[in-house]
Amino acid sequence: MSKSRRSPSPVDEGLEAEELATLFKALAHPARIRLLQHLASHGTCYFGKLSDVVDLAPSTTSQHVKVLKDAGLVLGSAEEQRTCYCINPDRVAMLKRLVEAL
Repeated sequence: MSKSRRSPSPVDEGLEAEELATLFKALAHPARIRLLQHLASHGTCYFGKLSDVVDLAPSTTSQHVKVLKDAGLVLGSAEEQRTCYCINPDRVAMLKRLVEAL
């Protein structure tokens, strides 16, 4: 059975492979997946609560959040002296499209 979608150029495939590798690396730890699941179901969350969600030290949670932010999966905004995090819906949609194209 053939699919009617166009084949990506080798350049597109290379870029998609790089994007997938970056995103999969960010998802390659159970704590980061739990953080994303929590943000997806709750919308937004302050950093202190995220540490409770994964039951890790704040410094360890901070490292996991940084990986997710660096991959573009999570956004953070400073509110007074706290940071509120949420999922980046555009980046998550891109992840879904790339995975579906596999």
